[in-house]
Formats: sequence, structure tokens, C-alpha cells
Amino acid sequence: MAAAIAPAKCILVTGPPGVGKTTLVMRVFETLRASQPHLSIRGFYTREVREGSERVGFEVVTLDGRHGPLASSKISSAESLRWPTVGKYKVNVRSLESLALPELQVKEGTDLFIIDEVGKMELFSSSFFPAVMRVLESDIPILATIPIPKLGRDIPGVARLRNHPGATVLTLNAANREMMRENVYDQLVNMLTAT
Repeated sequence: MAAAIAPAKCILVTGPPGVGKTTLVMRVFETLRASQPHLSIRGFYTREVREGSERVGFEVVTLDGRHGPLASSKISSAESLRWPTVGKYKVNVRSLESLALPELQVKEGTDLFIIDEVGKMELFSSSFFPAVMRVLESDIPILATIPIPKLGRDIPGVARLRNHPGATVLTLNAANREMMRENVYDQLVNMLTAT
């Protein structure tokens, strides 16, 4: 008799930039909060910072509302000269770590982790990916977003998540947003109620 394959405990949502990955994750989070208020959900999401119609950066926001800078195209302090860059953005690794790392601590009683996102900016932190892997190995369900490979090439840490045996990768596009939100919600509820 073949051994049963353990059900996936990690849903990774991917898709092109601007397709709505963060919006999907936040709507699922809000629906879970409303339908199952007893759940202990830890994590963070990233939000665009805009000046008028121009995107000038990103900030990290914890699920309990604390926030701080992740990256900016407008910052030009002496300290920021040493920060890593992604495109036109300077990445504030210290701010990311101060907000995201405490949210990625595996603690008794946590029902779900939300990680938006595991991408190039976040992976500049040498502590971030090990924390994500500890969460993944904890057997606590995870809903996370990852970037789509660029020109067929994946970021090494992202590739490790994508290929993890406990991960299910779902690709979001403009045509499947509503169906995908319901699908992700249903899968998470099944994970959270599995014995």
C-alpha cells in the first residue's frame, strides 16, 4: 500500500506585476477574519506608496496595522547610499526586518501565516528567507505571494519555495481573479479544518 501524500500546507500565488496578488491575499484575509474571527493569523503585506499617479515606493504593513518603508525611489540620505537597489528603488532592509521578522516567528497557537511577498526586495535580508523556511517547515498553513519568473529565470529563494513538496502554486491573471479568490479561500479553510 502506497503512503498517503501529505496535503499541501502552502499556497503560493504568482502572476505578473500589477495583476492583483496583494489584493487577492488581502481579500482572502478579510474574508477569513469575518468568517472565522477566532483564527490567529500572523504576517504582513506590501503596499504601494504613491505621489499622485506615480508609484514612488513600497511599505511593509503587518496584519495588525504597523507599517514602515520597504523601498523608495525618492530617498537620498547618506545611509540609503549603502542600501541595495531593485530598479529605481532603494530597499530599506532594516525596516523590513523590524516589521516582517517578528511576524514570521513560529509560535504556539498560530493558525495561518500570510507573507506578501517573497521577492527580490525581501530577499536582500539575510534573515528573511531562513524565517520563511522555518514557517514552511512548521506545518502551519501559509498563504504567500511570489513573483513570476522573469524571462524564464526564477530568483533562487523563490524557486526553492515554488518547488517545495508542500507548496501549491496558483497563477493569477486578469481573467481568473474572482474564481481564484474563492479557490484560495476554500483551500485555506480546508487546510485549517483538516485533522
